[in-house]
Amino acid sequence: MMEMLINGSAASPSNVKSTCRFDEEFKYILLPVSYSLVFVFGLLLNATALWMFLTKMRPWNTSTVYMFHLSLSDFLYVLSLPTLIYYYANRSHWPFGLAACKIARFLFYTNLYCSILFLTCISVHRYVGICHPIKAMTSVKPRHAHLVCGLVWGLVTLCLVPNLIFVTTSQRDNDTLCHDTTSQEAFEEYVDYSSVVMVLLFVIPFMVIVVCYCLMARTLCRPRRGLSSSRQGAARQKSIKLIIVVLVVFAVCFVPFHITRTLYYTSRVLDLSCEFLNIVNFTYKITRPLASVNSCIDPILYFLAGDHYRSRFLAALTGKRQTASSQIPDPVPTRPNNIPDIALV
Repeated sequence: MMEMLINGSAASPSNVKSTCRFDEEFKYILLPVSYSLVFVFGLLLNATALWMFLTKMRPWNTSTVYMFHLSLSDFLYVLSLPTLIYYYANRSHWPFGLAACKIARFLFYTNLYCSILFLTCISVHRYVGICHPIKAMTSVKPRHAHLVCGLVWGLVTLCLVPNLIFVTTSQRDNDTLCHDTTSQEAFEEYVDYSSVVMVLLFVIPFMVIVVCYCLMARTLCRPRRGLSSSRQGAARQKSIKLIIVVLVVFAVCFVPFHITRTLYYTSRVLDLSCEFLNIVNFTYKITRPLASVNSCIDPILYFLAGDHYRSRFLAALTGKRQTASSQIPDPVPTRPNNIPDIALV
């Protein structure tokens, strides 16, 4: 057992909860092990995905643009994990300096919210392809996706600049702590800031995804004239795979993390009982590594969302040359009622 830590630093003597004790021994095993697994698998899977996108998937369609940027975000994040693995394996001692601490925490939240927004872009793109195929065929181009991705990177960076200011280090005995939030004095301001960011970059995109999937499900359940049953089945199957993967990412990675983080922040601000704080602290620390697992789940999306990535990956793996049909651009539908390949790939 250890004296209660407020964001990693001992509570002030005037704090009524100064005698509260957290048992945090579990995190010195959980976090290094989980981050190590995410680092190994995330690095392998996302390096492979980036190699595929850059060398085997040209020319890019709109979906590929979004998936490339999603993979790039995951790759940059996993590169920061060795410092955090060392930090928690060394029982919360940070020897890398203040700048490295700020960068490591910044990359975590950049990956978190870029992943959410890129998954939202992929979902909206698939919704347009399924529910508005003519508009998708005539209006949605890869150059538009590049512009949207640039806006996503810019928006997330702008929203997280204050996080670079809030995050700091402090001393505890002979250890240097790298805070995930900020100092105790600025904690309430940090909670207000992080709540606004959560609404903008998590709640609103998640609502957009849910609405898109409900509309997609309604459209997919209706038979479409001008399409063979096999083509309808292919469109339905690929869209269902996308829905399942994205919802799994949110259910496992994003929703539990934001719920437990909100409870943890609120409990500290309201100065609730020590017993409740212990429970909330434990659940929050467990969901933190879950938020990182999206770096390993996202590559599954690339494999399941369409035939091109899967077929070209298997061709590269086996050394077989692609057939001519797999190298030509996606065909343009010739009848208005057809669902274009933008909805299928």
